[in-house]
Amino acid sequence: MTIKTLPAIISFMLLSACSQQATQPPGDDSLTTLYSLYDFEQSSAPASLLSENAQTNLIAGPDGRQLKVTFLSQQHHEASIEFSPTTPWQWGQYPAFGFAMDIENPSDESIHFYAKTKDGDGKQHNRSFAVPANSRNTYYMELRGADLTTDTGLRANPKEWVTDAEPMIWRHSDKIIDVDNVTSISFTVRGLLQDKSVNIDNVRLVAPKSLDADYLTGLLDEFGQNDKIDTPYKVESTEQMRRQAKAEAAQLSQGAPTDRSRFGGWLEGPKLEATGHFRTTKHKGKWSLVDPDGYLFFSNGIANVRMSNTSTLTGYDFDHTLVDERSSNDLTPEDSKGLNRVSDNALPTRHVVSPVRADMFTWLPGYEEPLGQHYGYRRSVHSGPVERGETYSFYRANLERKYKTDAAPDYMETWRNVTVDRMLQWGFTSFGNWIDPAFYQMDRIPYFANGWIIGDFKTVSSGNDYWSPLPDPFDPFFAERAEATVKHVAQEVNNNPWCVGVFIDNEKSWGAMGSVESQYGIVLNTLTRRDTDSPTKAAFSRWLKQRYGTVAALNQAWATDLANWQSVSDGITTTEYTDAQLTDFSELLQLYAEKYFKVVHDTLEQHMPDYLYMGARFADWGMTPEIRRAAAKHADVVSYNYYKEGINEPFFGFLAELDKPSIIGEFHNGATDSGVFNPGLIHSQSQADRGEMYVDYVISAVENPYLVGTHWFQYLDSPITGRAYDGENYNVGFVSVADVPYSPLVKAAQRVNKTLYTRRFK
Repeated sequence: MTIKTLPAIISFMLLSACSQQATQPPGDDSLTTLYSLYDFEQSSAPASLLSENAQTNLIAGPDGRQLKVTFLSQQHHEASIEFSPTTPWQWGQYPAFGFAMDIENPSDESIHFYAKTKDGDGKQHNRSFAVPANSRNTYYMELRGADLTTDTGLRANPKEWVTDAEPMIWRHSDKIIDVDNVTSISFTVRGLLQDKSVNIDNVRLVAPKSLDADYLTGLLDEFGQNDKIDTPYKVESTEQMRRQAKAEAAQLSQGAPTDRSRFGGWLEGPKLEATGHFRTTKHKGKWSLVDPDGYLFFSNGIANVRMSNTSTLTGYDFDHTLVDERSSNDLTPEDSKGLNRVSDNALPTRHVVSPVRADMFTWLPGYEEPLGQHYGYRRSVHSGPVERGETYSFYRANLERKYKTDAAPDYMETWRNVTVDRMLQWGFTSFGNWIDPAFYQMDRIPYFANGWIIGDFKTVSSGNDYWSPLPDPFDPFFAERAEATVKHVAQEVNNNPWCVGVFIDNEKSWGAMGSVESQYGIVLNTLTRRDTDSPTKAAFSRWLKQRYGTVAALNQAWATDLANWQSVSDGITTTEYTDAQLTDFSELLQLYAEKYFKVVHDTLEQHMPDYLYMGARFADWGMTPEIRRAAAKHADVVSYNYYKEGINEPFFGFLAELDKPSIIGEFHNGATDSGVFNPGLIHSQSQADRGEMYVDYVISAVENPYLVGTHWFQYLDSPITGRAYDGENYNVGFVSVADVPYSPLVKAAQRVNKTLYTRRFK
């Protein structure tokens, strides 16, 4: 590891710019304090400290006074504190710096924070971090520095600052903000299952005394593991992997818990009507799935058990004229496809397009070598330093190393059998979404099929289309593509009774609560378009004409001055909203959503009538009441991806209003002690803590009468150098890149799954 020291002249400039010097925290000599913001030595908390659903008071600490903050969970989905100066902070004089503070957690549970820094232009710099139980450390977020302007293709980079202080992990929005116009810095907790407290001290600006010049080079060893640190889950050789496989095989003969039916239902529970397929029912006030043999069924499982997201960009590309482009009839998005290896005639044109990416690997095989078959290609990506390029799947290569033998040359078949053996012994009742169709006909564990509706149909926008624009369901071509997708899924399932249902699409940006513009973005943006350009806009115009009859009536309700209905058809823009408009916006949004869900429902009903329609897996950041009501009207089960510490009643109160069977399509947590740089969307302090947080989450779901399942995302860790599509590099797997199970998480799952049905129904 090469360390570079900041030039003395820069350090002198930074120190000279300080108007107030803070006391250095005990034992922390790796950071230079530039400016003290709050030391809490005054008789009262600073006036610029704001709180919401949190209690604050000054207490005695090891080095003087500190701020105790208690975040309240009861009846609150969120709780926060915010440092908000009277006039914006001006920190532009510092060429490289970060915001830091000391945090003590005296409790026996870790706590996960979201950190947000805002500037006067509305830009937001978002990070997150976990504070371990019974700990005290410094936490920092870089606000200006070279790392922020380096596009690595990773969701979170390795640590560049040489310090024992803990970095707050980058999440989303704006890496570069106006540091001469900082209006607030806030810290928020969400979805707490109980109150949690921390003590804060020495809020300050800091700079590192030294940086790791090689923090982006030589990251991965030949197995795709972190080459710079050792962990208990790291393998050193192929021989070790094969010994592990042999030892695990001897342990996987136990099978599922004895209280399970052949489909994973509650064998010791009531016997209901058997229909030969999965269905839903309300049993003693609780929604439930029912397995094909008539037993109550709770779907606790793991999602994304496939090879599609196991590859990472290598930094190489080929002559694009020699790479086959996507077909307009594709039924699967690029990130859900397999390796997509380029043809042999393209190989001589291989060249480096991102030295930053290429230098991350200590080893890559030649294409002619046996492990060279695990190269692939991505023709489009969501984000990162390259728009397309070569990929490599270390996980798939490790499966070949581990499971391929002369006696069993089909290592993927071995992997599938081992995977199902694990699911059953770990106590899971099913897979989750995004399962390799090769599992569909194994007839060993229930699963959910999935499909995407993609094509050249027209689209609409919510104004924040994170993954992609939204479909225009009033476009007849959308229904055609929906039918093509469902027919394809039906062929894969082939009337198999082990299929519970079908998820279609995922985490679309339907809208978000908080403002008229975010909630009704689909309506507002669509209204500006011409009827001839947008089928949804034409439907909106028809609805308005039917509702009001005359333009004069519309003008009176909306406080507009439209000349005639042609003006509406040509597109209208409105920025001030009457009560009548807000009511209409809500109904128009539901009109749009109901059309989408009805098209999908009717198509599934026609081609897969025996299978449950599981909805579109709402992200908690991308749904509104109108969208949920539309889904509940047409889906058999409404699905939600919810990344928090548990099922928090203040957020999920709408489940009672909908009174519909619902399922958690995704949740997870992770830790950096795995060697992966990014813990994931929810942070834990260690692998042991991951297990305890898993138990808390699942229990909170099992005890909710409306939820019929929980699906963990995902089976294996993301590639440490980021999955090819969008750079996610999360420690969120039950197994590592070397296919080594994280034993504390596995044991926790076994513990909660052992009492899954008695807890749910007794």
